[in-house]
Amino acid sequence: MKRPFGYFVHHQGRGHAERCARIAGALPADRPLTIFCARGDIFPSLPDSTSILPIPSLFEARGDEASSMDHILTPETLHCAPLGWPGIRRAMATITQWFDRAEPALMICDVSAEIAQLSRICSVPHVKVLQHGDRGDAGHRAAYDGAAGLLAPFHAGLAQPEWPMAMRARTCFAGGLGIDAPVAERQAARRRIGIGAEEEMVLVLAGGGGNGFSQGPIAVGARSRPGARWITIGRIERDWHATEPANLEHRGWVDTATDHIAAADIVVASTGNTTCQQILAAGRPWLAIPEWRYFDEQHRKAEALAAAGVATVRLHLPSSSGSWQQALAETLADHRPLAQRGLIEDDPAGKAAAWLERLADDLWSERMPHHPHRRSEPEDV
Repeated sequence: MKRPFGYFVHHQGRGHAERCARIAGALPADRPLTIFCARGDIFPSLPDSTSILPIPSLFEARGDEASSMDHILTPETLHCAPLGWPGIRRAMATITQWFDRAEPALMICDVSAEIAQLSRICSVPHVKVLQHGDRGDAGHRAAYDGAAGLLAPFHAGLAQPEWPMAMRARTCFAGGLGIDAPVAERQAARRRIGIGAEEEMVLVLAGGGGNGFSQGPIAVGARSRPGARWITIGRIERDWHATEPANLEHRGWVDTATDHIAAADIVVASTGNTTCQQILAAGRPWLAIPEWRYFDEQHRKAEALAAAGVATVRLHLPSSSGSWQQALAETLADHRPLAQRGLIEDDPAGKAAAWLERLADDLWSERMPHHPHRRSEPEDV
């Protein structure tokens, strides 16, 4: 049996868990995988070689925290490290005890700068999942610079322009990681979700990582295009002042998001990573509206999508009938389905798993790496 992999999964939204599950299913059967997460119910089915070791949340208070130390400044090398939290101590102790007991080949961090740095401090090589955003701060730099490699759950065509070539060379880009391919056929998808073959359908989709879109601007949009059937899935924030027309329907959380995307004539959606990959794979006209996230993650991703020509971007939902009409017209006019589908790879989970296996083999090889600039004799200290 091979040395195990560890995998920390952030439990906000479902994208982190979904790509973890895809990688788990693509790893060799003799590679044990232990997942550390505050929630076990967000994972799809996992192979027998995978186990979940629950840990407390690293950022949600549970009531036994001390508040008398909040005045102590958090150093720039950390992001979320409040003092006096027993839950954080228990989480870190669970992970470090497993490090000592299991002697893992790799620790995959998706995502936490603190756990990435913990792995390095504990002499465990780690792979840091790379996300969009303004992440040039000391905490991210420590996590990235100390990593054995970086894993990007998106295509290299969506890399941010300021990422240096040395960083990209250490990165496995896996466009489409975390989603199901193949994409449903459009008319079959319409039949399954109850949409007529000739109906124009506008889908409004909000992921699970935030508060969703507001009801009011969506109602304005539906009134601006009365001949279309507007359907929302995911979380919607209610507005007391929203005046909804009859062509707007809220379906809430559904298990058929991919069918809804495949069936749509236009998709209005935020730019969470799984949502992005699903829409790109379906090749649908896309009005992308980034939501607030730490480090401007979704805004930087929206910039990358716009630069690649695979989405029409607005910084917020249009606020008038005229602005909705203009945005939707631009979305249809600028649609490039081949460019969208070109950012989804044939087997992203297999690619990521094979890269992780090669990396682990190289790291634990008996061969000593050649360092041409390193002194052969120990230096005096």
